[in-house]
Amino acid sequence: MSPGERCQFNDVRKDCGENGIQDEVVPESTAPDGNCLRNGNTEVFKGKRKVREQCENRRRNSSSSRLSRQLQNGEVVEAVTLFEVVSMGKRAMQPVVDDWIEAYKKDRDVALLDLINFFIQCSGCQGMVTAEMFQSLQNCEVMHKMTEKFDEETGLQYKKFMAYPWILTVTWPVDMGNEDYPLIKPGSYWKKFRTNFSEFIAILVQQCQCSILYDCYLMDTIISLLTGLADSMVRAFRHTSTLAALKLLTALVNLNLNLEVSKDNLERLYEVEKKRIVGKKINSRLDQLERKKREYEQKSLEIENMMNAIFKGSFLPRYRDIIPEIRAICIEEMGNWMRIYPDTFLNDSYLKYLGWMLYDKHPEVRLKCLQALQGIYRQKEVVCKMDLFTSRFKDRIVSMALDRDHEVSVQAMKLLMVMSQNCDDALSSEDCENLYQFVYSTHRPLAVAAGELLYKRLIIQEIETESFTKTNGKQELITSQLKTLIVFFLESEVKFPA
Repeated sequence: MSPGERCQFNDVRKDCGENGIQDEVVPESTAPDGNCLRNGNTEVFKGKRKVREQCENRRRNSSSSRLSRQLQNGEVVEAVTLFEVVSMGKRAMQPVVDDWIEAYKKDRDVALLDLINFFIQCSGCQGMVTAEMFQSLQNCEVMHKMTEKFDEETGLQYKKFMAYPWILTVTWPVDMGNEDYPLIKPGSYWKKFRTNFSEFIAILVQQCQCSILYDCYLMDTIISLLTGLADSMVRAFRHTSTLAALKLLTALVNLNLNLEVSKDNLERLYEVEKKRIVGKKINSRLDQLERKKREYEQKSLEIENMMNAIFKGSFLPRYRDIIPEIRAICIEEMGNWMRIYPDTFLNDSYLKYLGWMLYDKHPEVRLKCLQALQGIYRQKEVVCKMDLFTSRFKDRIVSMALDRDHEVSVQAMKLLMVMSQNCDDALSSEDCENLYQFVYSTHRPLAVAAGELLYKRLIIQEIETESFTKTNGKQELITSQLKTLIVFFLESEVKFPA
């Protein structure tokens, strides 16, 4: 298909009308003749094309609007779009994903456009998505037109970007609110939406792994879409697409980890089989294992390429986003990658981002850093990889016990306790003496965390060095603990108010 031959799909224009879902004929001018690609075959575009006008019910403040069914002309109508199904949460995600996969296998272009529209709707967009088929990534003229602009005449804003093999144009009103989209709306309904949204992405990868994940079409389009939206000036697009992209990367990390386990098991089986037939003619079983091994290696390579594309296209541009919620998402998901797949992510080239964001001005981001580090330092088998990070950022973590945000200070103290348990010489004697003083903090959770550090670091360690008789062992233990506490109290130089 030449660059001039394209097919437009005028998709969903969301409008909250009383009739819910209606059919509308697209004007002939919006559907020019051309070739439309469907499942690898071309077919003549018929001119007029019907599209659905879907009601998203932007504001779901009333209880009736939160039902999974809508009343239309006296009849009950089921939710039909991916957004409606996921947001209402009345169905398990796996059947929803399975239905979409079946639709993709029948007509991948139509199914992908539904998925593209799903991500646009999840951003709270009140506009329209137009997709043009395009087959050449080498066309510089088209790439230079990838832009985001405002049309003063229509009062609409446009974003045009490549989501191969389409050029997507998203159109929305300029007054689209940055404070009113699903991810930041208050209430349990929208909190559940975020959970369902993340679960949908994870299950999508899980269910596609045995079929369409490696078709060089599905993931290329999704990654292009999400990285394109993540570059938008509109907060709703950036926030939603960043969450989606990084949850997608987390799902790929889990998938690649499972592949590594399968490869290791196959390698052992291969060696056993090879030894068993020493001196004999290589049998078909060994050939089969070799083919399977190459298949796993190829899949793992493809997944790593996907992971790199998402990391460079979404994480790197957004981990320093002006919106703290977006920065927090980046740090939280990076902590998950390091904990799940330390062989790839637990190194200084990735750890530096956690270290830098310990200095973030927003407490939520600092909190996510500390929680991510807690999960890493609890894994004794990998803390040896943290030596350079510990030496570089330990002083910063110690100082965060004085953070003006109470929750940050508590989590910093808990992290320091984990570090002192699993990292030899992570904390100096001077560090510990300063941290012990927080048992006198007026903020009780911080005092409790400091007390736990004091008990495990000072009392338990000193008692372990002493020996007690069998007859009076318990009494001697209690006496020793009391002596240690009294000495600490006397030496702490606490000034009591008069």
